[in-house]
Amino acid sequence: MKLVTVNCGSSSIRIKTFDAHTGEQLASDRLEEIGSAESRWYRQRRTAEGTVVASEQRVTATDHGAGFALLMPMRPADPVVGNESELVAVAHRVVHGGEHFHAPTLVDDTVIETIRALFPLAPLHNPFNVLGIELARRRFPHVPQVAVFDTAFHQTLPPHAYRYALPEDAYAAHRVRRYGFHGTSHQYVAREAARHLGRPISELNVITLHLGNGASAAAIRSGRCVDTSMGMTPLEGLVMGSRSGDLDPAIPFYLMRQSGVSAEEMERLLNSGSGLTGICGTNDMREIQRQAQNGDPRAALALEMFCYRAKKYLGAYCAVLGRIDAVVFTGGIGENSAVVRDKVCAGLERLEIRLDGRKNATAIGDVSAVQRDGSVAILVIRTDEELEMARQARELVAGATAPAR
Repeated sequence: MKLVTVNCGSSSIRIKTFDAHTGEQLASDRLEEIGSAESRWYRQRRTAEGTVVASEQRVTATDHGAGFALLMPMRPADPVVGNESELVAVAHRVVHGGEHFHAPTLVDDTVIETIRALFPLAPLHNPFNVLGIELARRRFPHVPQVAVFDTAFHQTLPPHAYRYALPEDAYAAHRVRRYGFHGTSHQYVAREAARHLGRPISELNVITLHLGNGASAAAIRSGRCVDTSMGMTPLEGLVMGSRSGDLDPAIPFYLMRQSGVSAEEMERLLNSGSGLTGICGTNDMREIQRQAQNGDPRAALALEMFCYRAKKYLGAYCAVLGRIDAVVFTGGIGENSAVVRDKVCAGLERLEIRLDGRKNATAIGDVSAVQRDGSVAILVIRTDEELEMARQARELVAGATAPAR
């Protein structure tokens, strides 16, 4: 039996196919530049011998509907992914679930309308997430569709962590609060950390650092998130590839008055022209490290700011949790940059965070332990949000179809 995950973005669709029982990834399809003259289709298939065959081709996908029809597996001509009768469920990434969704949810018309009502909170993401759901429902009308929300894992935050110091009406009437994002990744790596340590997650306090083009931190007590760095939108918190992260809220007003830019232009600047890109002109951490090593002061500043902000949150969440059992680095930068991990952990020995330089430099694989003796666990874990989506969808569908007792 098979299970499919769908991540539908503004100009891309990503679809993965898993064995529903083992969780093994069987196939991956990624379509980029939808609507352009030549879209790019990247395909991977796992053969019966266990090897992965990859290919890339230019195709015509004038819109998401055409792209979905092109990519959606369960075609007789694609024996790796099988046929529709083997499909257990389709799991969809939905960025914002507001306060309505605390867990993966079986999709029906009411759920779709509720997600539509949340469009103002995630105007760049939720509309396309819903489009993917609607396309899949039409393609597989008898297959359960499951919405998995980026915000759901953070719905365990207590009010003192999710509320802002604004008038009550901002929350009561407009639901202004911290929602948090990257929840599927934080949940996955926290669970993998517990598995690696051989302890129930209910016994662990873990700080997870998802460091990539988007970056966020989470404080997890006994498997429940109690604080996270992203806020009402993904703009708050750590320095990111092109997002500013934390800043004085008066700065946008000041810049708008001084520069004459509109609110829309300012929003675009903070989301797309700030962060590492704004500091040194690129969001590629590999290039930033290379330039910094060659003496570029802007690249060196970008690297230091990125790591310093992550270190501040790491220290703050040590205070929030009181006792920590593990620090987890994940995401494209967290998994691949030994330099970033070293800078984030440096000087935290009094918090019992002691990085082993040799282990850190050679970290590889799904899980690597990079701490010295006498340190809390410092783990580098390769995240797999799609696998976590597939797991959650499988558990939900199995529970929904289990016989009553």
